[in-house]
Amino acid sequence: MSAAGSAWPVSEHGLVSGWPGAERARTWAGRHPRTADVLLAVALLPLALVIEHRGVAPTARPVLFATGVLLVSALAFRRRYPLTVLAASCALALVLGLFGPTFPPTVITVLVAVYTVGAHAERRRALVAVAALIVIIAVTVLRDDEFAESLARFVFASAVVVAAFVLGVNIRMRRMYLESLRDRALRAERERDQQAQIVAARERATIAREMHDIVAHNLSVMIALADGVAFAARTDPVNAETAAQHVSATGRQALDEMHRLLGVLRRNGDDSPRAPQPGVAQIDDLVEQVRTTGLPTTWTITGEPFPLSPTAELAVHRVVQEALTNVLKHAVRPSAAHVRLTYADPVVALEVDDDGAGAGATTAAAGHGLSGMRERVGVFDGEVTAGPRPGGGWRVTARLEPGSAATA
Repeated sequence: MSAAGSAWPVSEHGLVSGWPGAERARTWAGRHPRTADVLLAVALLPLALVIEHRGVAPTARPVLFATGVLLVSALAFRRRYPLTVLAASCALALVLGLFGPTFPPTVITVLVAVYTVGAHAERRRALVAVAALIVIIAVTVLRDDEFAESLARFVFASAVVVAAFVLGVNIRMRRMYLESLRDRALRAERERDQQAQIVAARERATIAREMHDIVAHNLSVMIALADGVAFAARTDPVNAETAAQHVSATGRQALDEMHRLLGVLRRNGDDSPRAPQPGVAQIDDLVEQVRTTGLPTTWTITGEPFPLSPTAELAVHRVVQEALTNVLKHAVRPSAAHVRLTYADPVVALEVDDDGAGAGATTAAAGHGLSGMRERVGVFDGEVTAGPRPGGGWRVTARLEPGSAATA
């Protein structure tokens, strides 16, 4: 099988190539069709000059030569005007037929023209042209006295013409099929690039949201601690030093988280190390950070805990982080904050409130913090509400179903 394959190479059109350079020649001809047609006409021109002229009157030979040259030269325009070239070839072939037997250049030229019509002309016009040519062959051949011999010649000539036409149609269909494959490959490549851009945009949005949560929370904590340091610097140097150390630790933690997120952008492969995402267990650290600013904060869990996916734990952590950040930034003179997480399989409910005077967190509700919380919880078919609570202060509640996220 391998020996046969090497002896009879096949081109992309399904045609057997008789020599190794056939595929390169076909590719070159496809890129330079006009030049290839001119070279074909030039290659057949010597046949027109050495055609059989026995039995032809000497005075008619110049006409015979001129007609043969015109017949072959018409092939130089075969792809641009396929139907016109076929009509001209048939007309010149009839003129040559008046001088005697049909000459080889005549047969070759007409068959090439028929092939070109099948490969390049519009389907309906091509069928009409070939049918007209078969009629011309019938009228020309069947006028002889020997009907059986004339019929055999007609059948043979018609079969050759139809074979050339079918070959041209086949090449055309294969060319169209290859073009459709190329177009499909290009569209698939464009869609792949578009999907990659969409995924990259989603990743950028996720990283921007993470950066917002990290920077907003840690800066709020650092500002509150710095205010405490400034207040206690003269009266209580020991507590001021402790608060300054908390500012430093919070800043380092913020830098570490930012480096982790920015490292995702720099990674070229999946084998790069990944730091663990914060989850429910790290809420203790958030609460402790808020306590160091001087705001008493409680953190309780009720219900029977059940496993959450890393994405769900990250969402719960970020909601608590954003809610506590809003307390530090916008609550007016709060004396306490409370964080409650309730498990009720398959639902997780979260509640963060404070007792600050007035509706201090209203400003945050109009910003990116609340919209970010809603986006995170919306992944799990959840919802977030924020507003003043009875008796004063502000309350943020979130409800999500971790098992409902298709991409979690």
